[in-house]
Amino acid sequence: MRRPRTLARLSLSVALIAGLTGLSAAASAEVPAPPDTGATKSDNITHLASVPMTGPLAGGVNTDIAFAGKTAYVGNYSGFAIYDIANPAKPQLVSQVACPGSQNDISIYDGLLFLSTDSSRSDNSCQSVAQSPTIKESWEGIKIFDVKDPRNPRYVAAVETKCGSHTHTLVPDKLKRSVYVYNSSYFPNATYPDCQPPNDRIDIVKVPLRHPEQAAVVASPVLFPDGGFPGSETGYATSGCHDITAFPAKNIAAAACMGDGVLLDISRPEQPKVLDVVQDAENFSFWHGATFNGDGSKVVFMDELGGGGGAECNPEVGPDKGATAIFDVKHRKLRFRSYYKIDRHQAENENCVSHNGSLIPVKGRDIMVQAWYQGGFSVWDFTDSANPHEIGYFDRPPREPASFGGYWSVYYYNGAIYGTESVTAFDVFTIKDRRTDPAERVKLKELNVQTQPAFRR
Repeated sequence: MRRPRTLARLSLSVALIAGLTGLSAAASAEVPAPPDTGATKSDNITHLASVPMTGPLAGGVNTDIAFAGKTAYVGNYSGFAIYDIANPAKPQLVSQVACPGSQNDISIYDGLLFLSTDSSRSDNSCQSVAQSPTIKESWEGIKIFDVKDPRNPRYVAAVETKCGSHTHTLVPDKLKRSVYVYNSSYFPNATYPDCQPPNDRIDIVKVPLRHPEQAAVVASPVLFPDGGFPGSETGYATSGCHDITAFPAKNIAAAACMGDGVLLDISRPEQPKVLDVVQDAENFSFWHGATFNGDGSKVVFMDELGGGGGAECNPEVGPDKGATAIFDVKHRKLRFRSYYKIDRHQAENENCVSHNGSLIPVKGRDIMVQAWYQGGFSVWDFTDSANPHEIGYFDRPPREPASFGGYWSVYYYNGAIYGTESVTAFDVFTIKDRRTDPAERVKLKELNVQTQPAFRR
C-alpha cells in the first residue's frame, strides 16, 4: 500500500525492545474458519482457519508475511506477530511485539527478523511516537530482531535510512556470512532535511550474520540518472522504488519504482546494475511489486492504482488498469505480453486493486496466488504469457459499514495459502486442484516472497 513519504536521518544506534507480549500456544485459542456468510469462492478453495488480530496489534493493519520452518511472521502497522503453523488448520499465536511504524514490512533470515519503518518517529525504539519529518532528529529505517526463540523476540539493531524504509528485500551473501537488505523508499520532499529530491536511488544495508549490531548502509546506487518516468496525467513520476523482488539463482531482480519497471543485475550485491527499464504511461499508475516465474524467464508487475484504497475493480476502470502486467525476460530484457485482472466486478465502496502474491511451485506451469484487497484473492495461470486465466478464487462481500479492508498479502507456503486480511485476521486456505496439487511436494525451509527461490521448469 502506498503511504505518504517521510524522512529519516542516518544513524546506527541499538535500541531496547518495548511492548513485547509473549503468548504461549495454550493461551492462543483455536479459532476455526468463520462461516464466510455471503462469500463466493471456487470449489477448489477451502478456508481452513482465521485467527483474529488481538492485543496491541488489534488496532493496526496487517501487512506482509515471512516464513521459516513451521512458523509464520506477520507484519502489522503496530508491530508484528509470530504464529506456529505446524498444523495449518489450527495456527497458534506464539508472541506479539508492539512496535509502531508503518508499514512494518517483514522478512526473516537465519533467525533474524527485519522490519521496515516508513513513518517519521521520535527515535528508533518501540516506545517512539510520531514526529514531524521536517525535524532532522526524526527517525525512520530498518529494525532488526533476533527471533531464534520465537516466544522471546529480542531487538538487536536499527539502521536509519535517509528516506525511511517502505519495503525491503533480502539478498543473501554467496559466502553466507552476511545478508544484504535492499531498501526501497520514495516521495522525497524539499522540506525534509535528509530526504531530499530526487531520491533516484536505493539504499543497501549489509548485515553481518554473527554481528547484526554492526549492520550499516554500505551503498546507495542511483538507478535513475536521467530522473526516471516524469509522470503523466494518471501515472506517478519516479522518485524512488516501492518494492524489489530478487531472484538470486539468476543474479537478477525486478524493481517496481512508481513510474518504472526495472530489471537489475545483482551479481555484485553492493553494485546492482540496471539491465532494462520499461514504462506504461497508458495503463500503469504506480508500479508496486513484482513476481518471477519458477525459472526467472518471466516476471509480472503489479499496478497499485488508487494506492490500495481505491475501488478499481469495476467496468469503469476496465481490465487493463490496476492490473498485473506479464513480461517475458528475453536476453535480460523485459518484453510485455499481456495484462491480468480479476473479472469479478466489485462494489463502488470496495477497495480493490492488484496487490501482493506469490508463485505456486508447479513444475512446467506458471501459477501464482495474488491478493486483491476486498476483491479477495485469485489463483491464476500465466504459463501462456499472452493468455493468463484464473483457476481459483475467494471473495467476501463489501465491508459494512464501508471501510478499508481485504487481503494485503496472500502467499503459498508448503501446501497451504496464507493471507493477511488487513484489518481483521490471519487466514489460512488450501487449494485442491490437479493443476496445483504437485506443489504440495515442494517443501521450503524458509520463504521471503521478495527473495524468490528457483523452481526449475
